Amino acid sequence: MKIVRFKAGDRIAYGLAEASGVTLYDGSPFVAWEATEVLLPWESIQLLAPVLPSKVVCVGKNYVEHADEMGGEVPEEPLIFMKPATTVIGPNAGIVYPRLSSEVHHEAELAVVIGRLARNIAAEDASRYVFGYTAANDITARDLQRKDGQWTRAKGFDTFCPLGPAIETELDPLERLAVICRVNGEVRQAGFTSDMVFGVAEILEYISAVMTLLPGDVVLTGTPSGVGPVLPGDRVEVEIDGVGTIANPVVSR
Repeated sequence: MKIVRFKAGDRIAYGLAEASGVTLYDGSPFVAWEATEVLLPWESIQLLAPVLPSKVVCVGKNYVEHADEMGGEVPEEPLIFMKPATTVIGPNAGIVYPRLSSEVHHEAELAVVIGRLARNIAAEDASRYVFGYTAANDITARDLQRKDGQWTRAKGFDTFCPLGPAIETELDPLERLAVICRVNGEVRQAGFTSDMVFGVAEILEYISAVMTLLPGDVVLTGTPSGVGPVLPGDRVEVEIDGVGTIANPVVSR
């Protein structure tokens, strides 16, 4: 099922996506929630980021061809970094082009949404800790990444992590799921989750040995080759098989 977070009037809530609208739920899927009999038509709501994580943990160079295009080799173990929670935005929200950069890139990724507290978990148990999956765009100021030699500033600007449009709870990342990025309708990236060097289970085992993952936290699993620049006025779409498409405009500050 597809779970969405949305705004209707002055209320922000979660719901279940249906063909004709969203079934309103009381509460949060990460604590306790219950279906209501209210079905809100799509035109009456505004989709938001499907989750507000305490942190976004990311994996770099997890596709061989992307590692090649970045001029490096695939690491022997997952290469992790973090994006602040303040980078997260939802569908149709603007990706703000920062004044400090002149080379901002898109990076389409499958995102894992954590469903329960995870610490020192084994790979074979990882699926028990996954609530679902969504689409992500790991926006990166590439010039600052090269300049700084580490990635916090380049990856950490407000609006640099679009997530959405929904959390799909019935998805198998081991399948050959397409990961696609389009800019102004042109396909820039086209890869498959089956090409990831480290799978979701391995990634969660590795990260949870370092830090506790909380319900609602998000893990980005890496991007396929084809990353490239975006400019103010562009419209960027990330599509994941089974999840859907999140689209965002790039705007000037």
